[in-house]
Amino acid sequence: MGYFSNAGAFLIQTLFGLYILVIMLRFLLQWVRADFYNPLSQFIVKITNPPLLPLRRIIPGFGGLDSAALVLMLLLKYTELLLLSLLPGHSLPNLPGLGVLALVELLSLALNVFLFGIFIQAILSWIAGAGHNPVASLLYQLTAPVLRPFRRLIPPISGMDLSPMAAIIALYLAMLLIAAPLRDLARGLAYGMRPMTGF
Repeated sequence: MGYFSNAGAFLIQTLFGLYILVIMLRFLLQWVRADFYNPLSQFIVKITNPPLLPLRRIIPGFGGLDSAALVLMLLLKYTELLLLSLLPGHSLPNLPGLGVLALVELLSLALNVFLFGIFIQAILSWIAGAGHNPVASLLYQLTAPVLRPFRRLIPPISGMDLSPMAAIIALYLAMLLIAAPLRDLARGLAYGMRPMTGF
């Protein structure tokens, strides 16, 4: 049953993970006021509208944030973790603890989006003409709020902008010092002290 369990876990994590990532991108792009008419923005909007539009009738926005998208991500991540727990070889977790774990996993995902967004943007800046495509434009708008404080602290040196490197280091430290301890705590609440094999 181990092979079927691993295959099931792979499918669940891939399908849920990809869609949660797209909703996270929509949430963050709306938060940074990115270009709505960018082709990539339009693609994200179209594939996330079916569940979000009905949910927005129940859950209004709050403080400029798309509360419906946040709730949808939380529900999907909770469902993903619950389905993984139902696979052979796993026992049911503590359900409230699973909710805390789902929230921490979304925080980790947001940090990863910014981390990889800045990394990809830095690579594209070295490729001639790459900065003029829709993806690069959207990445610039997405990462600008994170990079802005680092650009104020670290001016360009001999034409080299070192702020992306500083931001990547800071985000990675946040993953290690904030997200990782919170994930361990949440897993303790959800699963007790037993090992998290296959997750």
